[in-house]
Amino acid sequence: MNPRFMRTLQWLGLGTIAVFVFLVTGILTGEQPVHALPEYASRTGESCGVCHVNPGGGGPRTLRGVLWSAQGRPDAVPVFENMLIAPGVNNGLELYDIACAGCHGAAGEGLFGTALVGIGLTESKIRSTIERGRERSGMQPFAGQFTDEQLEALVAYVYGLGSGKIELPPVSNPLESATTGCVENGEPVTCGGN
Repeated sequence: MNPRFMRTLQWLGLGTIAVFVFLVTGILTGEQPVHALPEYASRTGESCGVCHVNPGGGGPRTLRGVLWSAQGRPDAVPVFENMLIAPGVNNGLELYDIACAGCHGAAGEGLFGTALVGIGLTESKIRSTIERGRERSGMQPFAGQFTDEQLEALVAYVYGLGSGKIELPPVSNPLESATTGCVENGEPVTCGGN
């Protein structure tokens, strides 16, 4: 047989043995394995966006995420009762950017969360979903985190996105087209490297 193939089989065999020993040791000693994202979300029952600014997890933590981590990462994330997400902000677009765009996209196109454009939900259904969340889809509840004025402005904005009544603002700083070649002093030159 090919010596390279044999070394690969040996390496795979050692890796399998190492995993087996790790699992058996954990079972026999009763020690819990170390958790890493996204396993924390299944332990806590919360979406990754509860602890991280990025709804998909990773990156900077929210205040709840920082406190959760400081508490030794228990099976429950601390809850802040009646803590406003955006004190003093009453504009629907601004509230949407702060609380919703990270999951649902800046234009409601859907990123980690459901697309909101053209959904055709009633204002009462939108309000209910914002306040109670949607556990199966990973959306956290936001009850008590908006004033009544803020909630109404946000509901009206999301309703406008869903019904097509809101015209999105134009992109104020569009990116320039990508350069596909090398340029030196404004003149195309031959590129080297990869």
